Amino acid sequence: MNLIVTHTSRYSYSKPVWLQPQIIRLRPRCDGALRLERFDIDIAPKPVAVSACLDIEGNSVIHAWFGDKATQLEIVTHFEVETGRTNPFDYLLDSSADTLPIAYGEQLSGSLARYCLRADDDDSVAKFARSLAEAAGGHTLAFLNALNDEIQRTCPISVREKGAPHPPAHTLEHRRGSCRDVAMLFIDACRAVGIAARFVSGYQRGGNGQEKRYMHAWPEVYLPGGGWRGYDPTHGLAVADAHVAVAACREPHGATPIEGSFCGDDVSSTLDARVEIEEGR
Repeated sequence: MNLIVTHTSRYSYSKPVWLQPQIIRLRPRCDGALRLERFDIDIAPKPVAVSACLDIEGNSVIHAWFGDKATQLEIVTHFEVETGRTNPFDYLLDSSADTLPIAYGEQLSGSLARYCLRADDDDSVAKFARSLAEAAGGHTLAFLNALNDEIQRTCPISVREKGAPHPPAHTLEHRRGSCRDVAMLFIDACRAVGIAARFVSGYQRGGNGQEKRYMHAWPEVYLPGGGWRGYDPTHGLAVADAHVAVAACREPHGATPIEGSFCGDDVSSTLDARVEIEEGR
């Protein structure tokens, strides 16, 4: 499937400001299931310099820094990708991962330790996860499917444009949240039963009837034999060819699309973001 995405982010300032260096995480992640056909980025005002690199998580990152004062910062990305994973279960799960907690082994455990640590050892989320694991007979894939379905069924999605994700216990208690909120609930539940999990930001095909399109967020879990595999509790789906990952990190902050600041006295700022997604031929 070919997807064409245009993402415009426009920051407006009430008075001229000094723009501090900006970190931009908007280039799609290329892997065995996604090929980037083209990627263009336009930044105004024109930066003094731009540098591209990989961060510690392997995400493609663009650093931009500026000279003169400005009253606006606009970042526009336009790309086309081909997604090829039609079957989200196209792997042979290692026998060590059949049951919970997953036995990652000495080599993997060192690399995945940080993805298994819970930010808050909240008992309500742990009980929630353990009850689903018990109902699934302790089987890893059955648990993941049950968790995905349960969150999608019981946590209606609400749009919340600003702010960090709510704590998982808050989302579980109120049974409502944004896509990033339910992603963090899924991640914490996985970590509570011994599955390495991380946060992903990106785009999802569909939703053309929406008045406004947004970026999307979902979790990934590490499965020996399958690598990092995505689940989308917003829709109750395993991630396949309708999702385009941009950045992944243990915590949501590391997958923020645009990260930066400005210097100025008594300045207010606004952000207008627009996402357009269409299917190519």
